[in-house]
Amino acid sequence: MGATFGIFQAIMPALGYAGGALFRDAIEAYDHWVVFVLLAIVGGHMILESFSKDEGKEEGNPFALRRLMLLGFATSVDALAVGLTLSLIDVPLLWAVALIGGVTFALCVPAVHMGARLGTRLAHRAELVGGLVLIGIGVKVLVEHLSGVA
Repeated sequence: MGATFGIFQAIMPALGYAGGALFRDAIEAYDHWVVFVLLAIVGGHMILESFSKDEGKEEGNPFALRRLMLLGFATSVDALAVGLTLSLIDVPLLWAVALIGGVTFALCVPAVHMGARLGTRLAHRAELVGGLVLIGIGVKVLVEHLSGVA
């Protein structure tokens, strides 16, 4: 599980980063707005999901390869937007991809064990905090660019 999620979480921002690099010249004049909007959308989605009451249990083996691949892809799609954002704020690609994939891998197994013990209540709070942090980063980038502070 850790390897699957870590690989997907590393690949998706790399793809987004490549897309950002391709279109950088075309959007450079308003890249701060792109960063803000993308992070606000991802963060807002996380906040909305944190209030979702849909807690139905999936049946079957949660560790089956097909299910892991689908979950790995589904949970990393938003990382495309993160990768685009990273390219616009000049974060080194290899460093970012290694950090994102490595942290995901390292925290996945303990998170599964903790989630089984703590239930879904904590997961919703973590998603809320994560969404607020992403929006805060977007606001910070926007304010710094518009005020000329670097």
